[in-house]
Amino acid sequence: MKKIIIALDGYSSCGKSSTAKRVAAQLGYAFIDTGAMYRAVSLYLYENQIDYTHAEAVEQALANIQISFQFNEERGASDVYLNGVNVESEIRKMYISQLVSQVSSIASVRKAMVAQQQEMGKQKGIVMDGRDIGTKVFPEAELKIFMTADPVIRAERRRLELLQKGDDVPLAEILENLQQRDLQDSTRAESPLVQADDAILLDTSYMTLDEQVAFVVNHHHAIVEKLG
Repeated sequence: MKKIIIALDGYSSCGKSSTAKRVAAQLGYAFIDTGAMYRAVSLYLYENQIDYTHAEAVEQALANIQISFQFNEERGASDVYLNGVNVESEIRKMYISQLVSQVSSIASVRKAMVAQQQEMGKQKGIVMDGRDIGTKVFPEAELKIFMTADPVIRAERRRLELLQKGDDVPLAEILENLQQRDLQDSTRAESPLVQADDAILLDTSYMTLDEQVAFVVNHHHAIVEKLG
């Protein structure tokens, strides 16, 4: 069966990563969590006290950042490694969420990460989620999905996710963070979050994860069948 590139773009906490992981597993494709890559860069800058507004300092830092993914059998998913250290749990914390939109809007950061992502996708057979996969990283992707959901529902999902990790954050704070990130992601000069002209809209507000996965997989099968 011919393999393709599946690009899942959209707002945070719409279920992009969860859907992408399940789709990849079902199709036997590789899953690349691009958002985690930007979170890892944010963590590096934070831990090394590097001012993200200082262009030269960020450029120098990027030369020292190596990001990789390793499959975690216990979780049944890949963990993110920053310079050989597993940072999967740390990059999901709220203080990184409050920093990542600013860091990911930096041109040099996006250039470095996009280059890595494009290298990962050369062999096809990947599912990649993020903000600019279908518009910037892989504009030639055979299947593009743009995911959205009601902001309050997204905040509730994010709060539950944090609670499961022992991080009790007020819903209002999470909602404000999501709204700020939406604005920053959609209005940044470098690779803003927009729906590609040929992307299929998927509103996950009242969909189960199984339904989201089925939606993407069905579209994949239809495209592959057409490609022969």
